[in-house]
Amino acid sequence: MGIIRVGVSGWDHDAWSGDFYPEDLPRDQRLSFLAERFDTVEVNGSFYSLLTPKSYRAWYAATPAGFVVSVKGSRFITHNKRLNEVEGALANFLASGPLALDDKLGPILWQLPSRQPFDADRLREFAALLPADTASAAALARRHDDRVSEAHLETDGNHRLRHVLEARHPSFFCEEAVRILRDAGVALAVSHAGDWPLREEVTSGWMYLRLHGAPKTYESGYGKDELAAWCRRVDAWHRGEEPPEPERITGRRPPRRQERDVYVYFDNDAGGHAPGNAASLRRMLERGCETGG
Repeated sequence: MGIIRVGVSGWDHDAWSGDFYPEDLPRDQRLSFLAERFDTVEVNGSFYSLLTPKSYRAWYAATPAGFVVSVKGSRFITHNKRLNEVEGALANFLASGPLALDDKLGPILWQLPSRQPFDADRLREFAALLPADTASAAALARRHDDRVSEAHLETDGNHRLRHVLEARHPSFFCEEAVRILRDAGVALAVSHAGDWPLREEVTSGWMYLRLHGAPKTYESGYGKDELAAWCRRVDAWHRGEEPPEPERITGRRPPRRQERDVYVYFDNDAGGHAPGNAASLRRMLERGCETGG
């Protein structure tokens, strides 16, 4: 059975205090508060630097059973190395703690810079490195170097591991890139913003949406009609179908599935819209995408 999860990108936002968070809520209780209202969150801190297993263990402890934490991959891999010769860096990232999330570990997001053009060989080689399960991830993580002072290399059982690519340069939206991602089982993020193109190509058996806001990326909120339109899209993908007239890259329809998992994250936090938009979309999905009430 496919599951729809709706959440936000990050949680340590001071601008949410007094609106979403109670003003007197301690900072170290923000994740627990959020996890009482949503069933998933996207981690941003892992993008900027290698964290420690202590952080990931704390997030595991602060969230209830069934909660899912999607983790943004290191920008050293995506922005500094541009996906080129990154096996060692990937080992370091995996060793730094994501596996401590155990059964709460969701998709790993690889966000590319908007200035990075498509390179078929580079994408193919990177996709081939991505571990398909936590056992494979642990095996790669054991090859970390001394940049990781404390490593978490164990897994409780073996769980499937999902990867998603958020491409922003227009050259990525081509048939060859789609073919590489489909062959590797990597999802292409449906990324809505004011500063790069929207594409809705299904490249895996599940979907991952990042709603950054438009026309002002990270700042614009989504109105009721816009959320209703996204609700209908999410519902269609969840039912194993596609929304009407999707912004596809190729002309080939994806294989029909009985149901798909769909992850949705609002990243329009600069204006403080993300938690309210996420809560509204959840309510719409519960009501069958009706906007009233």
